[in-house]
Amino acid sequence: MNIFQDWPEPIVRVQSLSESNLQAIPNRYVKPLSQRPNLTSENYHTKNNPHTAAIPIIDLGGIYTNDITLQAKMLDEISKACREWGFFQVVNHGMSPQLMERAKEIWREFFHLPMELKNMHANSPKTYEGYGSRLGVEKGAILDWSDYYYLHYQPLSLKDYTKWPSLPLHCRETLEDYCKEMVKLCENLMMILSRNLGLQEDRLQNAFGGKDEAGGCLRVNYYPKCPQPELTLGLSPHSDPGGLTILLPDEHVAGLQVRGSDDAWITVEPAPHALIVNIGDQIQMLSNSVFKSIEHRVIVSPAEERLSLAFFYNPKGNVPIEPLKELVTVDSPALYTSTTYDQYRLFIRTQGPRNKSHIDELRSPR
Repeated sequence: MNIFQDWPEPIVRVQSLSESNLQAIPNRYVKPLSQRPNLTSENYHTKNNPHTAAIPIIDLGGIYTNDITLQAKMLDEISKACREWGFFQVVNHGMSPQLMERAKEIWREFFHLPMELKNMHANSPKTYEGYGSRLGVEKGAILDWSDYYYLHYQPLSLKDYTKWPSLPLHCRETLEDYCKEMVKLCENLMMILSRNLGLQEDRLQNAFGGKDEAGGCLRVNYYPKCPQPELTLGLSPHSDPGGLTILLPDEHVAGLQVRGSDDAWITVEPAPHALIVNIGDQIQMLSNSVFKSIEHRVIVSPAEERLSLAFFYNPKGNVPIEPLKELVTVDSPALYTSTTYDQYRLFIRTQGPRNKSHIDELRSPR
């Protein structure tokens, strides 16, 4: 249970700070020297940028065909990406570009509504649902340069339309369509990941508590333009605490950075109409670290706002999460102690994003 009913201090909307045309950002947003991004103008432009890296781009058309060669190639590429990168982009994923654009458009409209309308949906740390501007409840913490909206789509017991925005018009119908397609894609990816681990294709899904009980939620990230982007971050370094994340990125303004194997931060260049998939901590634990959840962060732009939609697919809150017994052997002992997703996510909800410190705490004593 989350014992925090309210934020430790009054909430300031980052968008309001940005729109007040301040020249310097408040100290609350200035990161320690070691955490500040090393920015060049190239970081922000995704087209033909030598400083961005194409994380693997995988054609998911193999899901929708009987072509065994195509399927085998797709499985192999996803397996390699999950083991080496923890991140990959997918094209031919089954979601229409029109729906993707419509979803981004309604959220742009939402964030440009008058502040008093947005604040009707103000969230609290009790469930995080609604319009928010911080992660974590530590008083005096250094904050990230972003606002967001968070909502539950499934299971049905957590879905509450009163927590969804009512404006712009028809936004709930668009959100419903979008989240429904996201769940379908997540269920397909879960089967692929299970097969790539050498397991029955429903194994990971069952470990999540089954299709009807798995969690699905949406976090829409809004990163206003920032007068001193070299001093702050839109989102601090973290690995995602849940199972799978599917990101609909901003195609025009780069911002997502992934920590590479050499510890350098790599700016992700989104492919046209692609979605970005990344492995979360729960799948790292279930796979006994065969698949990796990788640290990532977001930089902000001095000239342009940025918007992205992250869909999180998570285990049922009270199901025990530990390395799957089929993957534990004498040579590969269990690397993690058992937890539940409800227990696990309390860490980021109270401490805020903190690298990979939480999953590392759950490593079994050797």
